[in-house]
Amino acid sequence: MAAIRPSPTGAVLALATELKASGRDIISLGAGEPDFDTPEHIKEAAQRAIRDGATKYTPVDGTASLKAAIRQKFLQENGLDYPVSDILVSSGAKQCLFNLCLGLLGPGDEAIIPAPYWVSYPDMVRLAGASPIIVGAGIEQDFKIIPDQVEAAISDNTRLIILNSPSNPTGTSYSKTELQALGAVLARHPKILIAADDIYEHIHWASEPFISFAAACPELHDRTMTINGVSKAYAMTGWRIGYAAGPTAIISAMKTIQSQSTSNPCSISQVAAEAALLGDQTPVRDMTKQYEKRHDYLVSALNAIDGLDCRPGEGTFYAFPHVAGALHARGIDNDTDLVELLINKADVACVPGSAFGASSYIRLSFACSMATLEEAVQRIKRVLMA
Repeated sequence: MAAIRPSPTGAVLALATELKASGRDIISLGAGEPDFDTPEHIKEAAQRAIRDGATKYTPVDGTASLKAAIRQKFLQENGLDYPVSDILVSSGAKQCLFNLCLGLLGPGDEAIIPAPYWVSYPDMVRLAGASPIIVGAGIEQDFKIIPDQVEAAISDNTRLIILNSPSNPTGTSYSKTELQALGAVLARHPKILIAADDIYEHIHWASEPFISFAAACPELHDRTMTINGVSKAYAMTGWRIGYAAGPTAIISAMKTIQSQSTSNPCSISQVAAEAALLGDQTPVRDMTKQYEKRHDYLVSALNAIDGLDCRPGEGTFYAFPHVAGALHARGIDNDTDLVELLINKADVACVPGSAFGASSYIRLSFACSMATLEEAVQRIKRVLMA
């Protein structure tokens, strides 16, 4: 445990909450949580579930009806065909990933993780006793790793690669061609499992439609674990429902781990998730339109501040500007010190890029109102351009 860090994003959120409680007018751009409410038809389904007595244990891997809904979602939206026996429902996509690491990896194994990465990937790998192999891709290559980098990172001990598209923290999304190029390398290494973290699938506005890795590389379908959930797209972060689909043996191992840790996900949340997947998708599209408007504003506003360089994203609700110019201009040592300056002098909380394996960047969430974003930008500008 001495090698494992608490979540840096959780730490920023806790600090912002503490400062607000003390009377500070803090704008928190740290949390990766939609500011929208869960759509009404989903909440109503949960209320009916409570009244109907759906409050007991369910099968460890999820109810039959929710797994059928997930199977239908994969078929209709992704062109992926998984039998329900190869689907696992967990308490969030995070638990799916944790189960995967614990079920697949052990001492001596390696997992390739592109950086910038979601903060929990490396520590999940470490908790399984394995070693994370970090492959960096900065703003100069659009935060996307390339096939030569993957080939160079592979060793006899490589068992896993994690791909997150659209990406937290960068908003970058891989195209079909880019995924196929990575797949061509991975096809030559049959011992490697590909984990496709698609949690931001629907918060996506690139001209080219979103495509999941197994759909882009059908020849690797049997070596791909596709992971998703309802937290982000349906504004259901607190409901804690994620799901994974992939090779039978690994899903079975993940189910066993879950049976000895948390057992089944919340029964009421499973009913709500089913309503989310099968119900009206208009709220998802409406929320995504708002995220895109906020993205367009924030990227433009950040690029207008001296010392910041922000690449437009294709999805998620994060901006990830390169701040090396601001560090140099103000004589600040690193991105963590810059984040401390912003929270102390601008009353704006964000997350240092080093938490995501990328120094000299910061992550700002735009899962907040446009008015809040505009005020946050003005505060940042006053501090950095003083």
